[in-house]
Amino acid sequence: MADHRNGNTQPSNGKASVAGTGYSIDLNAFQSRLKTFYSHWDEHKTDLWGSSDAIAIACPPPSEDLRYLKSTALNLWLLGFEFPETIMVFMKKQIHILCSQKKASILESVKKSAREAVGADLVLHVKPKNDDGTALMDAIFRAIRALPKSDDHDSSTVGYISRESPEGKLLETWTEKLKNTKFNLIDVANGLSSLFAAKSNEELTSIKRAAYLTTSVMKNFVVTKLENVIDEEKKVSHSALMEETEKVILEPSKVNCKLKADNVDICYPPIFQSGGVFDLRPSAVSNDELLHYDSASVIICAVGARYKSYCSNIARTFLIDADPLQSRAYGVLLKAHEAVTGSMKPGNKLSAAYQAAVSVVERDAPDLVSYLTKSAGTGIGIEFRESGLNLNAKNEQIIREGMVFNVSIGFQNLQIEKSKSKNKHFSLLLADTVIINKDKTEVVTSMSSKALKDVAYSFNEDEEEEKPSTKVDTKGAEPFTKTTLRSDNHEISKEELRRQHQAELARQKNEETARRLAGGGSQAGDNRSSARASTELVAYKNINDLPPPREMMIQIDQKNEAVLLPINGSMVPFHVAFIRTVSSQQDTNRNCYVRVIFNVPGTPFSPHDANSMKFPGSIYLKEASFRSKDSRHISEVVQSIKTLRRQVVARESERAERATLVTQEKLQLANNRFKPIRLSDLWIRPAFGGRGRKIPGTLEAHVNGFRYSTTRQDERVDIMFGNIKHAFFQPAENEMITLLHFHLHNHIMVGNKKTKDVQFYVEVMDMVQNVGGGKRSAYDPDELEEEQRERDRKNKINVEFQTFVNRVNDLWGQAQFNGLELEFDQPLRELGFPGVPHKSSVFIVPTSSCLVELIETPFLVVSLSEIEIVNLERVGLGQKNFDMTIVFKDFKRDVLRIDSIPSTSLDGIKEWLDTTDIKYYESRLNLNWRQILKTITDDPQSFIEGGGWEFLNLEATDSESENSEESDKGYEPSDVEPESDSEDEASDSESLVESEDDDEDEDSDEDSEEEKGKTWEELEREASNADREKGNESDSEDDRKRRKAKSFGKSRGTNLSSSMPKRAKLR
Repeated sequence: MADHRNGNTQPSNGKASVAGTGYSIDLNAFQSRLKTFYSHWDEHKTDLWGSSDAIAIACPPPSEDLRYLKSTALNLWLLGFEFPETIMVFMKKQIHILCSQKKASILESVKKSAREAVGADLVLHVKPKNDDGTALMDAIFRAIRALPKSDDHDSSTVGYISRESPEGKLLETWTEKLKNTKFNLIDVANGLSSLFAAKSNEELTSIKRAAYLTTSVMKNFVVTKLENVIDEEKKVSHSALMEETEKVILEPSKVNCKLKADNVDICYPPIFQSGGVFDLRPSAVSNDELLHYDSASVIICAVGARYKSYCSNIARTFLIDADPLQSRAYGVLLKAHEAVTGSMKPGNKLSAAYQAAVSVVERDAPDLVSYLTKSAGTGIGIEFRESGLNLNAKNEQIIREGMVFNVSIGFQNLQIEKSKSKNKHFSLLLADTVIINKDKTEVVTSMSSKALKDVAYSFNEDEEEEKPSTKVDTKGAEPFTKTTLRSDNHEISKEELRRQHQAELARQKNEETARRLAGGGSQAGDNRSSARASTELVAYKNINDLPPPREMMIQIDQKNEAVLLPINGSMVPFHVAFIRTVSSQQDTNRNCYVRVIFNVPGTPFSPHDANSMKFPGSIYLKEASFRSKDSRHISEVVQSIKTLRRQVVARESERAERATLVTQEKLQLANNRFKPIRLSDLWIRPAFGGRGRKIPGTLEAHVNGFRYSTTRQDERVDIMFGNIKHAFFQPAENEMITLLHFHLHNHIMVGNKKTKDVQFYVEVMDMVQNVGGGKRSAYDPDELEEEQRERDRKNKINVEFQTFVNRVNDLWGQAQFNGLELEFDQPLRELGFPGVPHKSSVFIVPTSSCLVELIETPFLVVSLSEIEIVNLERVGLGQKNFDMTIVFKDFKRDVLRIDSIPSTSLDGIKEWLDTTDIKYYESRLNLNWRQILKTITDDPQSFIEGGGWEFLNLEATDSESENSEESDKGYEPSDVEPESDSEDEASDSESLVESEDDDEDEDSDEDSEEEKGKTWEELEREASNADREKGNESDSEDDRKRRKAKSFGKSRGTNLSSSMPKRAKLR
């Protein structure tokens, strides 16, 4: 049975529920509506129900498609649920229902209510699972034949819904047998429409809630989304907007609407139209064309939502730099819409409402009458369009109190005469949900304004102001000139082309950085939330919860996470989180002491607690010592406190980590919609916690995300497509594993680990090595067979992964994922290079959008779009290695250093950086980037005025300090230092350069806090010293350092001066 996600599933007073099903029928509503049905049948038997003696309603099987059927509507209206593949036959004294056993068990509960309401006995015909139901149908037909005949007919008259074609074997059999019974068959669709037309108070409440959701989505999401797209000139398709809006409707909390998601649904996929192609019918579809918002553009948006199966609708038209005809037509349409609403009063004809709209258009804009839609809307309720309640010129039905209408009116295919653009043809549409009350007409979607001033946007003025400045910038740019080359034939070399491109990139990068700094764009907020304050950790809420004292000795209450200390004859409880350390010691007299030190606000290494602000005058216990003769008991107490404290700290730290997570959308499982794309026997990194043996799992692609799960219930990870920033597929070539790697926008929890990188991999060969000692022959058959098996296994795994990746790429290529721009990226090994980004040397590989290292942990994933510049450091003649420093656009973020890259990779890295349009610089020393970035953020104006990043340009600074002949010779260290260079300048320049002494100071500070191994810089220095001793080099490392620093100060001292009040040369 279909739940329809809007049925009343919670049993309460007046409701009947069946154990184990979760379904409950509101018996009060059932009795009331069954009485209404039968009384309406009696009252309008001739004119609306065709003098029918019995009414047969057959409900089709469930469908994934959005559709509105009168059979389904009757089920929902009468019982609160849709009963698919169920046949109901209503007679005056009996109600026959043919259904399955499960539905029959639910319907048993309404037998008594049916008898009390209309005096009819409910007869249930239970169809076995593999039965076609013909025998049960014959029993129902015999009951119909036994009815007294009306209107002198030879046979009984049976009402049914003629327009609903039978679906499924059961309904096809029923329809065929019904037509062969010689009954008088009559269509009763008009009777059902009239029955549903006037709504009860409960139904009106559901419609108002649906209207509130619809209006909230339009006002708080659709309008805001359109404004952002137009303001930022984004390229978004109509179908992508439709997908996003549908998700918001299905999750009301996104627009601060406090309705249960289980009770809501869409009436139809939201409609977005622009660019001269418009369809004003509710069956219109949002196409894949981009949203058009040029001058004189029209954007039509329509949104419909349901609450407990009751529909509401709203449509708005937005004008961009409107043409005079568009503004005039919209003003007339708005008046016509208000005229329709104003004329809809109980007792008036439906045709009068449409005529009111025509009168307004004829009076104010007679030339537009022919473009007016032929209808001003329809009735709305459980069905989106209630047949028989169309607001057109021919409908003579009378408006009654309690009716609800979707008042939808528009102008179709208007034309701007002089225009030749896409916007030459345009349409306008306005729609609202309207309830007919006794005293007044209530527009329940009026919260979203449709006034011209609120839907018309003007951008022309801003564009006219921007155009002159753009032209000035273009003219003001310095022309790019070719440099005369040293080659005889004067052809431009590859290096010279790269240099020219880098100069152009430098100009663009400095302009971009200046704009971002001027707008404060380098700031990034830290979304981390702090752990729970200690005030939230309470051992006992009142004194009665304390355990009864046994002895005046230290006690540990594991359940309440408390330590009870004997103080002045009383047991005083302390939550274990308030204890900082606990230790024990023994003196010469064999007395044992326990020393407990507490976390006190304001002391070093203790965070400021909320208590210090909440109780500023409080006195805190800093430490307490206890003496005992029982050393064994003392050691047990200390160990128990330490263990308990460790458990609490671990739990609270994990809770704090989870508190910083961004709430993800819920994974929609594939179910029957499509078979999930599956990849089996994968391992995951980071691995799940726990002491048990690790087991592989399966990765599945579902509707909106991936799910990885093992056979253990608690080992499951969901990765939403919307949270994936980058996806990588790396087949095993020179590695031992084939992997899929996901780099995420927001952290998720894998087990108890918080991570932004999740990887799934398979080992393509066993990571073992033969240590038998004997060297096997290259022609050993066993050896050759084993190598062939390994190759076959590797190829098989790579093919399986490639197939999975291709299928997921096809899934991501569908329209609903266009906005995510997802596709598996594959590392380009031929561009890779070795380096040390963390602690060990790894092979780093570029991809089309990132720089990655996905084999060793911690992983390295750097988005190229987030890189500001790259500085290649320690580059010079005779250097075997150099370092790469990546500076990010977010200046609050620490730079990334990749150390010890072989100098043989330098040209390849330069070529790659240049082809990806990343500006790079070169320097001979490592720079102190923390100080440089602080200087820039403290005074961005001086940075911009000083030439931006050009202070890193080694060639430019050399040319300023030396003549052109000397600059051609390359870098030559010099022991001579000009007298004009003062000691102050030298010290200033050194503040921006990482010196050997600075490194040693930092290392000594770190070693004082915690024991650490030697850094890579220290190890490299030791290796170079050892090489020098072996080579009997004459000069020492200190001498070379001193000469290099002097030479660096000579050529760059003024440029890197940190005397910030002047900022004369910082560029």
